[in-house]
Amino acid sequence: MRLILAFFLLLTLLPVGAMAFETQARAAYVVDQTTGTVLLSKNADTPLPPASMSKLMTLYVAFEAVRDGRLSLDERLPVSQHAMSYGGSTMFLDTTDRVRVEDLLRGIIVLSGNDACAVIAEALSPDGTEAGFARMMTQRAQQMGMTNTTLMNSNGWPQAGHLMSVRDLALLARRLIEDFPEFYPLFAETEFEFDGRAPTNSSNRNPLLKLDIGADGLKTGHTSDAGYGLVGSAKQGDRRVIFVLSGLDSVSQRAQESEAIVNWAFRQFAQRPLAKAGETIAEAEVWLGSEPRVGLVPADDLDILMPVLQKGAVEAEVVYTGPIEAPVAEGDQLAELVFTPEGMPEIRRPLVADRDVPRGGFVSRVSTAALILFERLRQGPEVAM
Repeated sequence: MRLILAFFLLLTLLPVGAMAFETQARAAYVVDQTTGTVLLSKNADTPLPPASMSKLMTLYVAFEAVRDGRLSLDERLPVSQHAMSYGGSTMFLDTTDRVRVEDLLRGIIVLSGNDACAVIAEALSPDGTEAGFARMMTQRAQQMGMTNTTLMNSNGWPQAGHLMSVRDLALLARRLIEDFPEFYPLFAETEFEFDGRAPTNSSNRNPLLKLDIGADGLKTGHTSDAGYGLVGSAKQGDRRVIFVLSGLDSVSQRAQESEAIVNWAFRQFAQRPLAKAGETIAEAEVWLGSEPRVGLVPADDLDILMPVLQKGAVEAEVVYTGPIEAPVAEGDQLAELVFTPEGMPEIRRPLVADRDVPRGGFVSRVSTAALILFERLRQGPEVAM
């Protein structure tokens, strides 16, 4: 039996909801990382050519290897003929080079080096090939929940079947930020001159890094099939926003849309406290327990992101499948708080048990069962069975 309890959460806000952002991108995804609130979703799960934005997966796997001791930042890696053969954005490596891992990582992040990706790929590949590394990356991506990702190479070079969704790219950006805080500052570097050999490719292409709007990452991308894209992130105060744009028409359009999205996300939405950790939101019925009900509380302080112009109260529902059979342990997730602010996707937050409810003795179980049955009869047909 699925039970729904509707009520109102009172917030002090002003009139009207936030206007939706009208993006020109083929696909777009914007999420407030602090609260997990999705602010914009357009073709979010459609697999598309990611161009150089897929280099983020190569970086994630490389960071894991450094963390696990399979690579060291001072280790020097050889450059194969295959790696040297890449065109496009490169570090201008050749087969006489042995390049420090740290320089390769910076070359990928700042210079978008296709050759640097291939060097890392061949070093970490199970079979020593870039194709083998791509298969390994795809498997790792699936393990991370990136279900619309299939990678055929290490750098996003145009190749049939090399695809990622913008939601997957946003998930990957979040993991890079959260899992590797020691490496994340590299994404904010605006210049990297490797050995003086690439004066025409020494600047980071991220158009937001010098705008003083809190932007600190992550990766641009462009091919003729993919269009112009950006995986970006910005932090203002206690809030961080992650966004992905794909399929824009030009460098200038990418710069304009990216800046506009960051400003929109921070100016049109505000974080509001909703409930403190342990504060009772509702109660769930317990079957055959020592008590007939258990309190439903947020495990942590519950903040939500709301349009700054949202009016008055927000209608919410507590949803759970019940009655819940005893025993119940304090902290067990039993329900979800569900609400949909005007103009925004549905938001769900978990609610947990506020205390232990062990199985009751015979008399307790009979009296609890009788009480629940009486409540069912009293409520009548409104409760969906």
